[in-house]
Amino acid sequence: MLGLLKKAGYAITADPGKADVIIVNTCGFIEDAKQESIDTILEMAAYKQAGKSPKLLVTGCLSQRYAEELYVEFPEVDGFLGVHDYAHIVPVVETVLSGRRVTGWDAPPCALPMASRLLSTPGYAAYVKIAEGCDNRCSYCAIPEIRGPFVSRAIGDVYDECASLAGRGVKEITLIAQDTTRYGEDRVGASLLPDLLTSLGSIATLRWIRVLYCYPERVTDRLLSAVAGLPKVCNYLDIPIQHIDADILKKMNRKSTPGQIRALYSRIRGLGAGFSLRTTLIAGFPGESEAQFESLCRFIKECPFDHLGAFAFSPEDGTAAAGLLEQVPQRVREGRRDRLMQIQAEVAKALNRRRAGRTYEVLTEGYDPDSGRYFGRTYAQAPEIDTKVFWRAEQGLSPGTFVKVRVTGSEEYDWIGEMTDEPAQ
Repeated sequence: MLGLLKKAGYAITADPGKADVIIVNTCGFIEDAKQESIDTILEMAAYKQAGKSPKLLVTGCLSQRYAEELYVEFPEVDGFLGVHDYAHIVPVVETVLSGRRVTGWDAPPCALPMASRLLSTPGYAAYVKIAEGCDNRCSYCAIPEIRGPFVSRAIGDVYDECASLAGRGVKEITLIAQDTTRYGEDRVGASLLPDLLTSLGSIATLRWIRVLYCYPERVTDRLLSAVAGLPKVCNYLDIPIQHIDADILKKMNRKSTPGQIRALYSRIRGLGAGFSLRTTLIAGFPGESEAQFESLCRFIKECPFDHLGAFAFSPEDGTAAAGLLEQVPQRVREGRRDRLMQIQAEVAKALNRRRAGRTYEVLTEGYDPDSGRYFGRTYAQAPEIDTKVFWRAEQGLSPGTFVKVRVTGSEEYDWIGEMTDEPAQ
């Protein structure tokens, strides 16, 4: 949207007080995200009461799901656009500036090319969406209803975007989709993710390529070989397993079994100690017994993940899981989530102790004046969601600079180190 608007001659500002049009891009995935979106809409609506009286547009998942309700509840909003309307942002802005109110635009589901993209991340890193929508139909998830069926972009289209970003100084690309491992199945009947990684690996100025959101049942030996064998692809995989109990996985309509998850974990760990794994878990799914929850706790101790996020089950409108009997009380869900994260904190401490003395290549992200240390990430840490590395440096370091850091300790989840001339291990 930002790229299309800039191409059309609009200036972009991060200060809503200076804007003629304020755009709030929303999430509607879980209850906390919906509330945050609504709070932001109300915060931005306050700018209409003073000064320039800007127009207010709400886009994204929340307006895709609840357009009619929002249209009535928020008369101060000038337009509501869903997730398939982004390509039409310029005529929509022109429409609301003319004084007309908009709700939706006639746009079919698609995986948009990003030829006009404007980066909103730091200049050295970018997310690249390789597909839109989802066909997995997990019983707790509303994404298929919000974003429609899975649609992959062409390899050439993704390559062109990544090459363009690299030409503008981007050094790290993070590939995302609702299910990256399904990439290409809608086009050729088989995953093209290894082929895409091979193609992107030929872009000379890219340093790191990272893959998020890999469904465990679709992580093949061919994909693992590509991740482990291609020099620019980070030895890092994000594999959301959600649970380890067979009955809970079946209720979730997940396609993997506990045996498959354990076997995949062993295969990946067998690739080498340097391979980094992330996962996500749902605590308090309907019908989850204390014994089933304890089996999940044991699993994450027996099979430690480098990074782990746990979420209390959120019953979402229109999903099968929201209508299941035996809903777990909210306080129990949250307590189980907290317990999982307490276990992960201990797991992280143990893993960090093993890293002491190792030297890593680190992408500098910034400087923390309170501690007097720089911070950044290794290949084993994804942007925004994972831990960081902190170190001191005598010379000034610019964001986007790669340096070598020897790990000397840790603070909670984050790593502490010192700059060195030693080669990365």
